[in-house]
Amino acid sequence: MDLQLKDKVALVTGSSSGIGASIAKVLAIEGATVIVHGRNTERTKRVANEIKARGGEAFTVVGDLSKDAEAKTVVEEAFNAIGRIDILVNNAGGTDVAPITWESDGLADWKEKFEQNFFSGIRVLNAVLPQMKNLGWGRIVQVSVSSATQPGTFMVDVSAAKAAMNNTTASLAKEFAKFGITINTVSPGPILTPTFERVVRGLAEAYNWGDDWDEIEKRFAQEAVPTPVGRVGRVEEVANAIAFLVSPLAGFINGANLRIDGGVVSAVN
Repeated sequence: MDLQLKDKVALVTGSSSGIGASIAKVLAIEGATVIVHGRNTERTKRVANEIKARGGEAFTVVGDLSKDAEAKTVVEEAFNAIGRIDILVNNAGGTDVAPITWESDGLADWKEKFEQNFFSGIRVLNAVLPQMKNLGWGRIVQVSVSSATQPGTFMVDVSAAKAAMNNTTASLAKEFAKFGITINTVSPGPILTPTFERVVRGLAEAYNWGDDWDEIEKRFAQEAVPTPVGRVGRVEEVANAIAFLVSPLAGFINGANLRIDGGVVSAVN
C-alpha cells in the first residue's frame, strides 16, 4: 500500500532510540523526509545516518523539550532544515529516574515527569500548529501509554501526564480539524526496547524466570502484565500503525486513541 508520504516532512520527537527511532525509520522508508530529534547528539545522528544509508532523507535537531529555550531552538532548527513540518509525532517522554509510586515523596519529581511527558509536547504543538494551519494540512500523533487509560499502582506519574496528553488530543482534534489537521493518540502497551528488556530481565532475576528471553517474555505476558496475545509488542508494530495515521489515507481518523497493547487494556473504546 502506498501511504502517499513522499515529499512530506515529519518531525519525530524523541526519535534517537527505541520506539521513536523505529517511527522515524518507517516514515523514511515510506518516502517522508524525517527530522530526527533527541537529547544526545551522537545517538540522534546515528539514527539519521541509518536512514540515509538506506536511501532516505533525514536531518537532526538536538535539545531538551522540557526546557522552554531548548524546545524553541529545536522547532526553529526543524523549520530551518526544510521550511515546513507536515507531520508531527510527539514521542518524546519517558523517565530518567525510578517511576513514582503512591509511597514516593516529593512534588518536584511529579513536576519533572509532567515536563518530560506532557509540557514538552505542548511546547512543540504550540510552535507547529500555526504553520500547519497556514498550510491547510497536517497530521499529528501523540504517543501515550496504555496505563494512561487503565492506570495501575506503578508509573503513576507518567500515566497521569500521558492521560493529560490524551485529553489534550481530544480537544485539539475538534479545534483544528477545520484546517485539514488531524490529531490522534497512539497508546503502546509493553513494547520490546533495550530499556524495557533491561527492566524485565531485572524482574526475571527477582522471580527466578531464568535468562532465556523467550521464556522471560512469555512469563512477563502471563504473570506481570497479562497480555491476551501472549507476548510483548515490537517497535515496528507501533511505527507501522503511526505511519498509516499520519498519511493522507487516514483523513477521517481524528481524536482517536489507538491502543497497541495486545489487548492489555480492557476498556471498550
